Amino acid sequence: MSSSSKIGVFDSGVGGLSILEKIHRLLPRESLLYVADSAFAPYGPKGDEFIIQRSRHMMEFFLSQQVKAVVVACNTATAAAVALMREEYGFPIIGMEPALKPAASVTTTGVIGVLATEGTLASDKFVDLKSRFEGDIEIITMPCPGLVEHIEQIVPDAAAINQLLQKYMSPLLEKNVDTIVLGCTHYSFLTKQIKEIAGKDIAIVDTDDAVARRLHSVLEEADLLKQENDSNEIAFYSSGDPGEQKKVISRCWGKQIEVLFF
Repeated sequence: MSSSSKIGVFDSGVGGLSILEKIHRLLPRESLLYVADSAFAPYGPKGDEFIIQRSRHMMEFFLSQQVKAVVVACNTATAAAVALMREEYGFPIIGMEPALKPAASVTTTGVIGVLATEGTLASDKFVDLKSRFEGDIEIITMPCPGLVEHIEQIVPDAAAINQLLQKYMSPLLEKNVDTIVLGCTHYSFLTKQIKEIAGKDIAIVDTDDAVARRLHSVLEEADLLKQENDSNEIAFYSSGDPGEQKKVISRCWGKQIEVLFF
């Protein structure tokens, strides 16, 4: 691998685009490959064995593209597969986890809520993470089935999304959380609605910027940061129908792009 090699980013669907945008903003010289495993989204209800299988499939693709690093822009995939992937592949792999540490530094009441998928909340990785903070703060978790599926639609049903958010957030607000962690990259696309329901006094925390900074640090330490500006393309791939995914990914990315079948 060389500093001019591309960076791979993958998620079960479009959620990781929120991470991709932060990476592109922080590292504008880098060429990026984004893969949405949309034919199999969401990962949340699926077991570890399936997620590991799909993650390996992504890694083999990135290996064929001679990437210099991969970002697993999915909390569920990170929890299920990142440790194994780091053992099997020679390039740096950056994962992510719900932002409990930043939330713990922000909260004043000591009560925080976590919105995430079933898979993330049930994972050993999250249980271990949660146990490291529970002595100092109260952590209230809330699985959110259905949200990812709505975000993955060509035209999301805003009313249905709002109804689900009200359902999932009400128990957290009733317990007086003052900080809410977005434990799924898809939920970053719902930040505005979440803030409207939560109110101005509740902090909303995610890890998007932190993951981009971590990638920058890892590449810098390995002397793999790209220096030249000759090419900084972003290529989009999906395991779903390319025609449909072009509409979904273009909407989330904010401009029209081409999507190749993965």
